[in-house]
Amino acid sequence: MSEDSTATVRDVVIVGSGVAGLSAAVYAARADLDPLVLEGPEPGGQLTLTTDVENYLGFPEGVGGMELIQRGKAQAERFGADFRHAAVEDATLEDRPFELELANGDSVRTRALIVATGASARWVGADGEDELMGYGVSTCATCDGAFHRGDDVLVIGGGDSAMEEALFLAKFADSVTVVHRRDELRASDIMAERARDHEKIAVRWNAELLAIHGSREDGVTGATLGSHPDGHPTEKLAGSAAPEAATEVDRETVDVGGIFYGVGHVPNTDFLEDTAVELADSGHLETREGMTTETAVEGVFGAGDVMDPDYRQAVTSAGTGSMAALDAEAWLDAESTRSEPQSADPAPSV
Repeated sequence: MSEDSTATVRDVVIVGSGVAGLSAAVYAARADLDPLVLEGPEPGGQLTLTTDVENYLGFPEGVGGMELIQRGKAQAERFGADFRHAAVEDATLEDRPFELELANGDSVRTRALIVATGASARWVGADGEDELMGYGVSTCATCDGAFHRGDDVLVIGGGDSAMEEALFLAKFADSVTVVHRRDELRASDIMAERARDHEKIAVRWNAELLAIHGSREDGVTGATLGSHPDGHPTEKLAGSAAPEAATEVDRETVDVGGIFYGVGHVPNTDFLEDTAVELADSGHLETREGMTTETAVEGVFGAGDVMDPDYRQAVTSAGTGSMAALDAEAWLDAESTRSEPQSADPAPSV
């Protein structure tokens, strides 16, 4: 039986090891809460896909995404946080202590739970994206847009997220081309109008990204786009339509210096779906109103991108991670006080 089996009850378990989870671990460990961090299937989260971080406070020369994560983990370990490479498959939150079922069959019990599992960016499946993600391919314009001053860039997508990416990138890039697989944007009217009216932004209709060219040494140098008069060219190539439709897909190679995915993020909250923790329609974890990380379940707290569909920055994730640890500490203190036996009232004097 493992050390973290149902025989052991932790004060705090943190699910996720990105910036939010590491920040929570530092604060929880410094409060002597002996936190256990379950690193998840992708230790370090989205930041490990970013080569350079220039907007994180305290690093005027910038810092590599992986280096920032490694520094955060070392800092948390210095204060006593435990790390375990494990993924949570299910959570039982009706009873106390909470119980988490791990993918390897083990279970972990905890009095307080901090969910910092992040949100995974949707990828499009283009050839070369695995190699070049973080090397000119990005899922965050506000993180990486400034690296593309003077470049021609692509934005993949047609919703509000893609329009926001395009408008931000237009501050830096020479040109921004939105690549959308249909002939009509899914974005709200106001966002679509802003993008269409911008002199630097153009739209390639009925087109999709098929391949990305470049190397980790040189970054992105170009891309192959596929287009079809009826849209959804990759479906035509996959043979889901009539076989002759594949021959009608035109391919074009374009020279670009950066490619940004704006097709949305998926919060990693599957293990909470059958619990009383409230989730938004988008899948993001809902927290109570006000400046708090508390959820609908007492003793469960959220931090980072898993509860933040708007900012999605390393520095905001670190902030909510510290807040979650402080909220968990205060909640545990209050629970301890409530559970202490109360002394009997003294007998009245006669």
